[in-house]
Amino acid sequence: MTELVLATRNQHKVAEVTRLLAPFGLSVLPLPAGVELPPEDGSTFADNALTKARAASRALARAVIADDSGIEAAALNGGPGVLSARYAGADATDRENLQKLIAEAPPGSALRYVCTLAFADGSRARVFTGECRGRMAPAPRGEHGFGYDPVFLPDIAPNRTMAELTDSEKDLISHRGAAVRDFALWFAGERPGRMP
Repeated sequence: MTELVLATRNQHKVAEVTRLLAPFGLSVLPLPAGVELPPEDGSTFADNALTKARAASRALARAVIADDSGIEAAALNGGPGVLSARYAGADATDRENLQKLIAEAPPGSALRYVCTLAFADGSRARVFTGECRGRMAPAPRGEHGFGYDPVFLPDIAPNRTMAELTDSEKDLISHRGAAVRDFALWFAGERPGRMP
């Protein structure tokens, strides 16, 4: 099984990407404690994902993947976007970010989850992006997932929030699932990636 380092400290992402890559014969190694990641101060998901992947790849001299993802609300002109993880402040919890979105985006309004996954290995780099469109739920529901999942009603399964789906159901339709599958297919030589 081929091993790749995932440049994140988010254990939810580690678990999800591990699960998504397993069918492709790929496994994920955690980012070593001594590797510092640059701040996510880019203007796009691709900027942030590439910066993290390249920095970790240089530090470790090996292949690395990194993602940046978030939610975009039509009612907020695409916000919080790249600020999704710190929407309610620099040290905000998932719950605080979720409560801020609930206060600002009306039920039924359009949402879009976006995930950009970057691969870096020396001078090689590729970017893969997935999305999932949906609507704002009237109230949070469900115990699964993380982040904004309790209020995200995906268009493809509009009666349940992402937090009400099983892991396997979510993997099939999620933004991260789409980006990771595109990467895995490219990595296996079946499909070209997009040069950043």
